[in-house]
Amino acid sequence: MSKTYAIAAAVAVILVVAGFAVVRSFAADNAPMPQEGQAAPTFTLPNQEGTPVDFGSYRGKWVVLYFYPKDMTTGCTIEAHNFQRDLDKYKALNAVILGVSVDTVDSHKQFCTKDSLTFTLLADPDKKVVEQYGSLGNFGPMVIAKRNTFLIDPQGKIVKVWTSVNPNTHSDDVLAALGQLQKAG
Repeated sequence: MSKTYAIAAAVAVILVVAGFAVVRSFAADNAPMPQEGQAAPTFTLPNQEGTPVDFGSYRGKWVVLYFYPKDMTTGCTIEAHNFQRDLDKYKALNAVILGVSVDTVDSHKQFCTKDSLTFTLLADPDKKVVEQYGSLGNFGPMVIAKRNTFLIDPQGKIVKVWTSVNPNTHSDDVLAALGQLQKAG
C-alpha cells in the first residue's frame, strides 16, 4: 500500500508542477506586444556597468532594441557578435544597438568582457521591460526573453518588429530594413 501511495503522491506533484509551468507559460506568452506604428514604451534599466540608461535619451537616433534569451549561450553569442561586427555600419546610419535580457548586470559585464562587446546590454532581471515589450517566454523551467527585435525611429515610434529571429542573419536583416526605411523617409 505504501508503494502505491508514494507513486500516487509523485504523480500528483508532477501534475501540480506541470500545471504551474503551463500557467506560467500561458501568462508569459500572452503579454501584448507593441506593434509597428505605436510609440515605443519607455523605460530605464541598468547597463553592463550598472549605470541606469534612460530609453528616452536616444531620441534623435534610430534604436535597434533586441531581446535575447541568455548571456553566453550559442545563439545569443552569435547574434551579439554579428551586431558587434556591424556596429560601424549602424553608427553610420545614426543607429544604436540595445540588447536586453533577464540576466543580471554582472552577467552582462562578463558577457561583454568575454566576447569583446562594446554596445549596450541592459539588465532586466525583474522582467518588467521584457514583459512590457511582449517578449517574455519560457524555456523549460526558466523564464527568459524571447528573441524579438524592435526598430524604433528617431521620434520614438516602432517602425519594424521581428519575432523569433535567426541569430545568424539578424543583423543583416536589420541593416537592410534600416537602410530601406532611411531611403524611403
